[in-house]
Amino acid sequence: MKKFITMGLLAAAVLGGAAQVQAEEGVSIGKGFEKIWHETGIYRFINPKTPEEKKADKLAAAIKAAEAEIGAGHLEPALKFIDMSAALGASEATISDLQAQYKDEIEHGDEHHKGLLPEGAGQLVMILVGLGLIYLAIAKKFEPLLLLPIGFGAILTNIPVAGISAAAMPGQPAGFLYYFYTIGVESGVFPLLIFMGVGAMTDFGPLLANPKTALLGAAAQFGIFIALLGASAMSYWTGGVVDFSLQDAASIGIIGGADGPTAIFLSSRLSPNLLGAIAVSAYSYMALVPIIQPPIMRLLTTKEERAIEMKQLRHVTKIEKIVFPLVVLLLCILLLPSATPLIGMLMLGNLMKESMVVDRLSDTAQNSLINIVTIMLGLAVGSKLAADKFLNANTLGILALGLAAFVIGTASGVLLAKLMNKLSKDQINPLIGSAGVSAVPMAARVVNKVGLEANPQNFLLMHAMGPNVAGVIGSAVAAGVLLALVG
Repeated sequence: MKKFITMGLLAAAVLGGAAQVQAEEGVSIGKGFEKIWHETGIYRFINPKTPEEKKADKLAAAIKAAEAEIGAGHLEPALKFIDMSAALGASEATISDLQAQYKDEIEHGDEHHKGLLPEGAGQLVMILVGLGLIYLAIAKKFEPLLLLPIGFGAILTNIPVAGISAAAMPGQPAGFLYYFYTIGVESGVFPLLIFMGVGAMTDFGPLLANPKTALLGAAAQFGIFIALLGASAMSYWTGGVVDFSLQDAASIGIIGGADGPTAIFLSSRLSPNLLGAIAVSAYSYMALVPIIQPPIMRLLTTKEERAIEMKQLRHVTKIEKIVFPLVVLLLCILLLPSATPLIGMLMLGNLMKESMVVDRLSDTAQNSLINIVTIMLGLAVGSKLAADKFLNANTLGILALGLAAFVIGTASGVLLAKLMNKLSKDQINPLIGSAGVSAVPMAARVVNKVGLEANPQNFLLMHAMGPNVAGVIGSAVAAGVLLALVG
């Protein structure tokens, strides 16, 4: 596990060096490592933030929130954050700039939020998109628990005049989907509750029985960082037609982890205006795992490799399963506190399951709670599929980059598994490397299916669950790294 987390930190620090020196010539890897070090729990336990640093953090957050609310057309909360920025000591130039953006949004907001199609036509198209998502959920059973409410939310938010997802106006309350979004998604509460439920349903036994498969979960996160660089490059190559900031690029990159809650959690903090496109992209590619992954797996492996049978996993004791979530949480606290919201809730859910002393809480997390939250999360995500925000060049770029990240993540896991076979006596089936993406348990089921095609006696499901659950941890760690670097 230490190797796994270290690999993620190393890759992020290298890329983070570039993030810290955009205005300078060259790339400073050292600055990336320095920023990561200053965000670790070890450093902050010894060097707590000073009152000046805390005030600077509040000011930066207020300015960022004001810009985000203005960009989203939420004028009332935007004004609140502008006032807060002034109270925290923002410079006159900064306040003047925010006020100018606010005034421009009032006067020309409708022009800024135009999509590729006229408003009415765009709404009709997005209603059809919503119907398409519902069709995939019902007829094809592609991630129905989320695609169905997302599709229905997309229909509701594009109904003219109804204002179901509109922000509050003087004398008029906001639409109910606006509250679902601001209370549950913008705050990050819904993704965290989903993670607790996922933890309560997850068995880390296969990972503990074969710890080296954690490396495959780490390798599958490679697509995240490639997509990050690709998003930055796309902005340059298109001459600004597709325009992504570094925060946008980080949010888009996390799609490569194939983890919807993590993608929502990170984008709600870094790029709330892109949340709808990022969430739909992440969940769509999760749903399409059975279609996207098998051709990549077959292309990168021979039939003989796909037919490799693996040794039966050893028995994992109860004490190991109880200690594991506590150890992971401790490592996260010491090395990457910014990832602890996701990792902490995941491990809390798992500890409730494995301790077997709070069965009622574990059952609630696995069933009632996660089901309720899933409904509201899906509708909230669907509310961001308004035509003016979704039908634009940036969204097309996100869909393309998300697919590229997912493909690269799948390929990276398979290729690392093949490399591990060259260096290890105990052979592993390269197919399980593709399960390193955190689409649990769909990716593991696909591995098992493709393995059985090559060898009817080859049951890889439990072996694939090792990298699969490692991928869940890996995507959360990657999100924490990106949040620490560019948040």
